[in-house]
Formats: sequence, structure tokens, C-alpha cells
Amino acid sequence: MRETTLALAHARTATATAVVPREPAAPTAAWRDSLPVLRGRRLTLRELRVEDGDALLPLITAPEVVRFMSPTPEAANWFETFISTTARERKAGRYAGFAIVPHGHDQPVGLVQLRQLDPGFSTAEWGIALGSAWWGKGLFEDAGRLLLAFAFETLGVHRLEARVATGNARGKAAVGKLGATAEGLLRRALRTADGELDQVLWSWLDDEWRREQARRVAEELVWVH
Repeated sequence: MRETTLALAHARTATATAVVPREPAAPTAAWRDSLPVLRGRRLTLRELRVEDGDALLPLITAPEVVRFMSPTPEAANWFETFISTTARERKAGRYAGFAIVPHGHDQPVGLVQLRQLDPGFSTAEWGIALGSAWWGKGLFEDAGRLLLAFAFETLGVHRLEARVATGNARGKAAVGKLGATAEGLLRRALRTADGELDQVLWSWLDDEWRREQARRVAEELVWVH
């Protein structure tokens, strides 16, 4: 999923509500066997399952969502193939894909994914697809903070990239709110059903992210006291 922002396993838990940054440590490989369950203020991220297709497909293939995405395959069983591929890539240490499940709900309403751009996950790219009924409800920010923490703390990512179509104002605002830096224009980098679109390349760096988390924690402690 090349387009990054669309207003589109179970042994460990984590939270992004008050992430306390740690000094960089060697990444753990346990996630290759089973992705952790990540819990935020508004949602849970858990590993994608084949049975998620019934709930996810109508949401992530809706016209308003695929407007800024590469076309999905036409094969009837493409989601099953996608899930089997994600499991294989996760075991190889190259990919992590999560379903977005709002608190109080059983079915996912979107998905987020991380894929390595170089061996060892030093550089990675993320993607997100969220059903339009859930836009503007804080799920993107909550999922984004969980994914950033997982990327930098668990995978050991140094640089995380995101691509956002130039016409996707909601997406650009969302990644900017999460602290990403816009680096440059990627001309006609995204092919959609309606043609080719320019994208903006955004990035986060691990040391910058840690400093920002330390600042946020310090502000929260001031309010507590």
C-alpha cells in the first residue's frame, strides 16, 4: 500500500497513551513469531486475520478510500492471499500488519502496516487504510502513535517513511500532527484507478521521535503534579 494516509500474536501488550522513551536497544525478534497486541486510548491493533476480510474489504475498497491508493487486485481471493503473504513476510522479519479495532467493537475498521525498505528494518515505510465512517474520530492519531512506538522500540527502525498524495489534505495534516517532516515531492509516484498522482515524502527519525516522546512525558508529569 504505497499511499500512506487515508482519512483509509497475541502474547504481549503495549500502549501509546503515555509512551516513555528508552535509550535505543537491540530490537527483539519475538514479533516474528507473533505480533503483539497494541492498545491505545481509542483502539487496539492486533495481527490481521483471514476472517477480517468480510469486515475490511467493503471499507478499504470504498471509492472515497481508494481515491489515494493503488488499485486492489481483482482476484476474488486476493485478501486471503494477502494475509498469507503478510504472515510469511512477518516470519521472515520483513513486514508487520495490524487490524484497527476500535474499543467496544469486535470487527476491524481499517489496517496499518510496516514494511522494511532495507535489510534489518533500519529504514521502513508505513501504510494505513481506514474506513471513511471513522475519519475524524482520532483513530488515525491513536494508531499512528502505536505504530511509531512499535517501529522504533520493537523493530529498531532508524528512519520511517510515509507517502501522501499531494491532494490528500487530511492525510498530510495527520502525519504532520504525528511529527513527520515533509522532505520532498515524488512526481507521479502513485498510480490509482484514475491516473497518476504526485506524492509528498514524509519521514520520522528515531532520535527525533525519542526527544518528542520525552517532551510529551515531561508535559504530562507537569499536569499530574
